[in-house]
Amino acid sequence: MAISTADFKNGMCIEYNNKLWTIVEFQHVKPGKGGAFVRTKLRDIRSGRVVEYTFNSGTKFDSVRLETRSMQYLYNDGADYNFMDTTTYEQMAIPAEVVGDNAKWLKENDEVTLQYAGDELISVEPQMFVELKVEKTDPGFKGDTVQGGTKPATLETGAVVNVPLYINEGETLQIDTRDGRFVKRM
Repeated sequence: MAISTADFKNGMCIEYNNKLWTIVEFQHVKPGKGGAFVRTKLRDIRSGRVVEYTFNSGTKFDSVRLETRSMQYLYNDGADYNFMDTTTYEQMAIPAEVVGDNAKWLKENDEVTLQYAGDELISVEPQMFVELKVEKTDPGFKGDTVQGGTKPATLETGAVVNVPLYINEGETLQIDTRDGRFVKRM
């Protein structure tokens, strides 16, 4: 479906220069002299890189329909990550390259969101917050406070995050998957 710059909305997906982009933000500009234009910030769906582009007002683009499917993560067989649709029980193997860095937040039986652009799988998104157990970290000491420093901790999925000094091995933590930040102890 063809759209113009007048149809832009934040979060919309468009095709430009043979790449898929989501619109992060846009601004219609009408200078006193010359033609109107649209200043945009676009995020490359595959790489996540944000770039700025300026388009003449009325420029046409192909709109891409984004769809999401909720799946359950089952296991990693070494080469692929295996997921199951919880309504149809259909299983799907996804290569590690597609899962990317989000693999460090995947724990067996967790729900994830698969995002499709048309028929092409473009990303595997874990839940915004995950609960993971601390496998390895330096021991905490009596008197360490919440306001103190941080130390690295290796979680059950292999991810390494900075945690407060009072956290010990075996504790379950809530982690924000958007930036890998410690939220709270469970």
